[in-house]
Amino acid sequence: MLFDAFFCGFSVWLAFGLRVDQWGYFESEQWIVFIASIGFSFPLFISFGLYRAIFRYVGSAAFLSITHVFIIYTSIFCIIFTIISVDNVPRSIGIIQPMALFIGIGASRYFVRHWLGGINITQKVFRRSQPIALIYGAGSAGRQLALGLSSNREILVKGFIDDDPRIQKSTINGISVYPNTDVQALIRRLGISDVLLAIPSASAERRSEIIASLNGSGVRVRTLPGLIELASGLAKVLDLHDLDMNDLLGRSVVPPKVELLEKNIRNQVILVTGAGGSIGSELCRQIINFSPKSLILVDSSEHSLYLIYEELKRALIGLEGSSLARVGDDQDSLLHLDSSIKLVPCLASVRDEELLLKLFRAHQPATVFHAAAYKHVPLVEQNPVEGIRNNVFGTLTCAQISLKCGVRNFILVSTDKAVRPTNVMGASKRIAELVLQAMADIPSKSGRFTNFSMVRFGNVLGSSGSVAPLFSAQIAAGGPITLTHSEVTRYFMTIPEAAQLVIQASSMAVGGDVFVLDMGEPVRIYDLAVKMIYLSGLLVKDDAHPHGDIEIKVTGLRPGEKLYEELLIGDNPQPTVHSKIMKAHEEFLSWGDLEQELKKLNVALDACDYKLIRSALKKLVPGYQPNDNAGD
Repeated sequence: MLFDAFFCGFSVWLAFGLRVDQWGYFESEQWIVFIASIGFSFPLFISFGLYRAIFRYVGSAAFLSITHVFIIYTSIFCIIFTIISVDNVPRSIGIIQPMALFIGIGASRYFVRHWLGGINITQKVFRRSQPIALIYGAGSAGRQLALGLSSNREILVKGFIDDDPRIQKSTINGISVYPNTDVQALIRRLGISDVLLAIPSASAERRSEIIASLNGSGVRVRTLPGLIELASGLAKVLDLHDLDMNDLLGRSVVPPKVELLEKNIRNQVILVTGAGGSIGSELCRQIINFSPKSLILVDSSEHSLYLIYEELKRALIGLEGSSLARVGDDQDSLLHLDSSIKLVPCLASVRDEELLLKLFRAHQPATVFHAAAYKHVPLVEQNPVEGIRNNVFGTLTCAQISLKCGVRNFILVSTDKAVRPTNVMGASKRIAELVLQAMADIPSKSGRFTNFSMVRFGNVLGSSGSVAPLFSAQIAAGGPITLTHSEVTRYFMTIPEAAQLVIQASSMAVGGDVFVLDMGEPVRIYDLAVKMIYLSGLLVKDDAHPHGDIEIKVTGLRPGEKLYEELLIGDNPQPTVHSKIMKAHEEFLSWGDLEQELKKLNVALDACDYKLIRSALKKLVPGYQPNDNAGD
């Protein structure tokens, strides 16, 4: 404001000097014009927000406001000093002074902006590693991103790429817009290191096409948040992040059916075992979106239970609600969390029958999501006794207590490794399925009925032990990426999608159901590794490219590992009301037969007789074919 007051006085002095060659101290008529200038300009500056702008980030909008101010200011001055006139004040002062003031005010802000923005100019000049980027998408999001990056100067934007031929070969704020043809040649010609995807409304298929066109170009690909996050204020345009798992898979996510999500949750007591694990914790995040009466968190890991409990507590008091509130791809699915939800953390093993019984009787859960399991194939293969006790008898304990305490719905989180298993983990999960199928077939003598069901799906990207975090860490360390076999394929799904489908499947169960999630086409792990290398801005190092960055090493299949996974034992899946959820009808043992075999298995576990354990597994799971020599 002091600078603007100075420019008001300077412009009056300059106007009189130019008009009547009066370059000395102010005289009475000059003071009149100066006071009028202050009196008219400052209220206009304040009302148009010129003092709310941060100079460092002043852009075209601020200069447009200055222009509007001076149109009004010049009109007032012309009326008073040129049309009406004031004694001893030349009429031309009403035109000259506003022009001089406009130049002074505009120029001062322009130079201050560039001076403040250029404080680190020396650092910029000598920072050879400064990213040079292309922005893919010249729409509103792309333009905002370019403006933001021009202010913080962390990334140098060399151009836009856009699919719209109407704006190709034009410029936006001095930045050229290039066509989407031969993008890799453009990247080489401009020396681009980063491509920033500013297409939040693009379909998954279109994003996949764009990402595929960038493979092998040696650029790092980052993206803006989605359209819903931007529109709702949950994220900002400058919140660039690396591509998520859906981008890597190149598949679109089917929006969840909210009525299925909330059917067994709203105003009910929900219990989640394995609440601190990858799937269990995401189930908890999704569940609290639909206002359960209380949520019981059960886990045997103190650290994992602490983390999810604290995260949910912060969400309920509003510190992190935005990260948990999104459950779908439309604006209506941005939900408000209910702070009255009661959270109960319970440090317990699913094999502790006495403690679980007290817990169930105290809280009377209506629905149990059983996600507690040992799932890492090599570890369970080396520790079969603990793996089977936890996965089989832990499930049996929880199911029996649920039946005894009148739990209405019990849902087991299962795995595709339970289908014709070649490892102990898969066999143990198939036996857990058999337990629920058999218990669902038992007529209720007590009058209580528990709806037992299970949901079977493949690998979850981003979960603990998943290949994606492992590959990311190996790439960050400079390689190599290790694969067990170049032809291994797996089904993949993101953690939120898997959790939502588990909850929705539970709402469709009628008893003994085996739900199978449609996970799309299986993904070749080698291809996933190559794509992650490319999208990190690096190149694969192999015989054809000895100067590449990251090598991929094949180490051989581990014991119990399969080249490919299956989701169905039979071939008769039935559709459900959800396009991504199918229902399988599979054979199982009666409870009487299963109970006898479980007793034999328990005896083998007590004796730590691995030969007897394997024999018992083969009898319980006819499709079990242990893969002992996978590494040979």
